[in-house]
Amino acid sequence: MLQVEEITAYCLNKNKAYIDFPFGEVPICFKLNKKVFAQLYPKPQDYKITLKCDPLRSEFYRKMYPGVVVRGYHCPPVQQPHWNTIDLNRVPEEALFEMIDHAYLRVLSSFSKKVQKELMEKDIKGEKGMQIRKIREEDLEDLKVLY
Repeated sequence: MLQVEEITAYCLNKNKAYIDFPFGEVPICFKLNKKVFAQLYPKPQDYKITLKCDPLRSEFYRKMYPGVVVRGYHCPPVQQPHWNTIDLNRVPEEALFEMIDHAYLRVLSSFSKKVQKELMEKDIKGEKGMQIRKIREEDLEDLKVLY
């Protein structure tokens, strides 16, 4: 089971991702350009994460992990197909990483091509420039495959 710090670090490792608290202390929201891609509920008695997801992939995850991945519980019915809530005590780590990656790419792809390019190019400089460029190229390839 991943700890809050590990999930936070993984989400913040995404290019331009940042933390916000628009609803109070909980959930911890991870955003890209003012749009939420993940909501982490860190309390041990309610340890879960809600992630943005394509409706078809949402259904796939719910069938693959019944009772572990459910519709976004906090969402109005019209938005529920676009969000999954995952029980962090019971989900395999690799599956969670895949779902977080998809949530981030889903939000990234919601922006215009121009904004996507700006989000991916803006920080290509400094000591980690080559590493950041590599991640961005991979994200672009994922976007091409997914959409």
